[in-house]
Amino acid sequence: MTAASSPGPLPPIEALPKIPIDRDGPVFREPWEAQAFAMTVKLHESGLFTWPEWAAALSSEIEAAQAAGDPDLGDTYYRHWLKALEGLVLAKTELTADRLSRRVQAWARAAERAPHGEPILLPEDERD
Repeated sequence: MTAASSPGPLPPIEALPKIPIDRDGPVFREPWEAQAFAMTVKLHESGLFTWPEWAAALSSEIEAAQAAGDPDLGDTYYRHWLKALEGLVLAKTELTADRLSRRVQAWARAAERAPHGEPILLPEDERD
């Protein structure tokens, strides 16, 4: 893993690009959006990337989506967020796209098996 030098403090939420907010802070439509947000903050705090690197990655994903026809109504914002996060993690760690894909599929299978309201658990034999 390559650590970015001195990640620095988290900027004010209003300074981050286009994060949906209300008077109480970030607004998330679904739990996975909050989780993606939290993972991004934690990975930045760990030194994996700087805020300028993050802003560039997210901007690039949004621009690519708009060029591909995304009307940018706000409902796809965290999909772009997640894609930017995955791209940075793949670029800055030894994780491969294939391994990431296998893990995403394993979690999807685990979610399908989990009873409603119960925790989603990834069995040992589906971890790599």
